[in-house]
Amino acid sequence: MQPSRDVSRLVEIMTALRTPVTGCPWDLEQNFRSITPYTIEEVYEVVDAIERGDMDDLREELGDLLLQVIYHSQMASEESAFDFGDVVEGVTKKMIRRHPHVFGDEKARTAGMAKGAWERIKAVEKAEQAAQRTEMGLAPKGEKQSLLDDVPPTMPAIIEAVKLQHKASKVGFDWNDPKAVLAKIREELDEMEAEIDRKDTSAIEDELGDVLFALTNLGRHLDIDPESALRGTNGKFRKRFNYIEQHIGSKGQTMESADLDTLEGLWQEAKMED
Repeated sequence: MQPSRDVSRLVEIMTALRTPVTGCPWDLEQNFRSITPYTIEEVYEVVDAIERGDMDDLREELGDLLLQVIYHSQMASEESAFDFGDVVEGVTKKMIRRHPHVFGDEKARTAGMAKGAWERIKAVEKAEQAAQRTEMGLAPKGEKQSLLDDVPPTMPAIIEAVKLQHKASKVGFDWNDPKAVLAKIREELDEMEAEIDRKDTSAIEDELGDVLFALTNLGRHLDIDPESALRGTNGKFRKRFNYIEQHIGSKGQTMESADLDTLEGLWQEAKMED
């Protein structure tokens, strides 16, 4: 079998890998749950390539991510649920429907530019999907679903928090001023300090979660992506810590043997290098 620019070849390869007897033993053992960690890993590797500006690596990582989509589609096909073609058809239908200002007639293109059109179309889609699930017996008829139900709890916690807060804000459950969020952060910090004094580990964890949630909310109010902000800080920490390691190593010392004052002094030097 030869490589190809045609995505159908990738589907053929995955089908061959999953074919009983002649396929790959490892691939044949996999299921949706066992593959999920690899899917998540590939997403982060795509993000990493983007952050580093490495286009060659991005091309490769996007291919790995596409493979994950085809992998899941192949397993679904084996269960007669759907196949890769259904995935492509579904997303093309969605994109055409959500962009009437691009793909519709002249009247639709004008109307489609109205503020909130994307969200209105999504709301209609969600309602249709809910109705279909009810008909299929996948959701109890007449059950009222939460506004937050379509935010997957399996997302990274910070991203999930932002999406939950954004959803709640649509119905007015939100602060009106970033400074009000700052006040809430101070309140949560005071509560955490009180629990630290009580040495209640469970309560401390709970309060720490509240602090992180409030900090995430502040980022949202300031139009700053907290996930990106934290990644930036992680990057700074890596760079500064590496600076300390190099200077300690150049003196024939180890990080473990250096005293805290020395490490703090080098940290301040590293900050000046930023």
